[in-house]
Amino acid sequence: MDTRSARPALLVIAHGSRDPRHAAAVTALCARVRALRPGLRTEVAFLDFNAPGVPRALERLAADGVRDVVALPLLLTRAFHAKTDIPAVLREAGARLPRLTVHRADVLGPSPLLTAALDRRLSEAGLRPGDRRSTGVVLASAGSSDPEAIAVIAEIAREWRRTTGWYAVRPAFASASLPRTADAVRALRAEGAERVAVAPYVIAPGRLPDRIARGAEEAGADVLADVLGPAPELARLLVRRYAEVVGRELRALAA
Repeated sequence: MDTRSARPALLVIAHGSRDPRHAAAVTALCARVRALRPGLRTEVAFLDFNAPGVPRALERLAADGVRDVVALPLLLTRAFHAKTDIPAVLREAGARLPRLTVHRADVLGPSPLLTAALDRRLSEAGLRPGDRRSTGVVLASAGSSDPEAIAVIAEIAREWRRTTGWYAVRPAFASASLPRTADAVRALRAEGAERVAVAPYVIAPGRLPDRIARGAEEAGADVLADVLGPAPELARLLVRRYAEVVGRELRALAA
């Protein structure tokens, strides 16, 4: 990290989608980050479907004289995109932009800020604090074939139940893994939950979040929360991940 230059820029890397709601949600989230840190240059790039792509975004930053960039994956778990796609595209772009140093941030989850955002969305959907003891929650994620990512979702469900007092919290997945949202809703009903709420553990709208919503409706869930979107807790988490990288690099320089 070049300490002679301005602070590193932040490049938020989202998955991308053909659904225009996806890019709109990511844009709104990054606008909230800019409001939290007005002096921090914050840009957005997409792995697929939307523009700009990651190489083009990095080229623009380099053309503007930026020397250091923190690349932050807008991902909730360490699965294929975090382990393979993003490192590959950053390596390729970095090789073509030798004057630009890219520092890679960790994925967003797990974090208490994410479960706080889930709580916010459930509250906005109508759940009250007094409903917790009788409400089972389906923590519905996009899904992955990566066992590490699946294990992380299961652990988040257990910890969320332990720390907040829900009747139960069960993980579910829109793709690649089981159970599906509708099955998890039915299972909570069978276990005796008076009401069942579905909390999508996804950042932006799109095909898989729509599948989660259909599963909730099919099984008769009482409450369906919105996606995380530009929740203030999520914006604070992006700022925190950025600060972690900057602090780490500065400590390395001082060592």
